[in-house]
Amino acid sequence: MKVGRQAKIIELIGRYEVETQEELCDLLNREGYDVTQATVSRDIRELKLTKVMHADGKQCYKALPGHVDYSQKYINIFRDGYISMDMAQNILVIKTASGMAMAVAASIDAFHFKEIVGCIAGDDTIMIAIRTVDDCLEVMKRLWDIAEGRREK
Repeated sequence: MKVGRQAKIIELIGRYEVETQEELCDLLNREGYDVTQATVSRDIRELKLTKVMHADGKQCYKALPGHVDYSQKYINIFRDGYISMDMAQNILVIKTASGMAMAVAASIDAFHFKEIVGCIAGDDTIMIAIRTVDDCLEVMKRLWDIAEGRREK
């Protein structure tokens, strides 16, 4: 649960300009994580998040490169949750361990594959829209290599 929650935190601060722990707590609660400010505070500390100044003067949480190897964390999340995958035209469907689909989808988003248009995650299933059938085959190969430990990303 903690790994999935922390993956969701990284996803949320990448998507939104989060200024406070309370804001992050609210976002996590809306995503289905029952968290308190104290839990969020511990996660921020463990993830070594920092606040950066935006051009408009807002200070928002960010994961700075070099503090933590997030790519390896995402690879581990993907490997821990992944069960199988199949494709239907340009739609890739990934089965995960129960309750892990959102965390695995966040890890896939973090890989920044240019072929992926977007992911939708349920409890144990992820649907990924991919630009073309050929791109879908390529993404499947890359994800399979990551799952099998043949490639880091």
